[in-house]
Amino acid sequence: MRIGVTGGIGSGKSFICKIIEKIGYPVYYSDEESKKIVDFNKEIKEQLTTLFGAEVYQDNKLNRIFLTQKLFDSTKIRDKVNAIIHPAVRAQFDVWTKQQSTKLVFNESAILFETGSYTQFDKIILVTAPIGLRIERTMKRSNLTKEDVGRRMSAQWLDDHKISLSDYIIVNDGQPLLNQLEKILASLEVE
Repeated sequence: MRIGVTGGIGSGKSFICKIIEKIGYPVYYSDEESKKIVDFNKEIKEQLTTLFGAEVYQDNKLNRIFLTQKLFDSTKIRDKVNAIIHPAVRAQFDVWTKQQSTKLVFNESAILFETGSYTQFDKIILVTAPIGLRIERTMKRSNLTKEDVGRRMSAQWLDDHKISLSDYIIVNDGQPLLNQLEKILASLEVE
């Protein structure tokens, strides 16, 4: 069974996935893998260079600062970049999934809903947290300003919209998480 784990920036989805891994389930980290793919996939490099010019790569590596500025300036640009990168990430996840031997496999991705890829999963776990806490976590973790975090948050769907499309919700508001997660995993194991 393929389980998507998602949540807005600073919600704690990666933290939840690290716990899932420690429990013994395999987790594919889409955001981390996409960072590798954009540096090594020739087709993606060509498409991004066509879209943005040679400046999008420096020393044969993605110029992340340059691309990030472009992504958060325009929804159209963000959609074009997602259409270039995310099919390759999904294809790699499909290959990875076939290599796993457990009943449940998990895919961590910040933008499962925004890209439409949530439809390719059997179940979705949404990790939520209060906005103030998400901003604080992200500022601390990524050394971003409050304005930068706000821009990134505005590029993602609101939790209210995601909740209606999710099978399970984990509230990561500083209270213990393990009990919530164990109930979800027990439910998934019997499906």
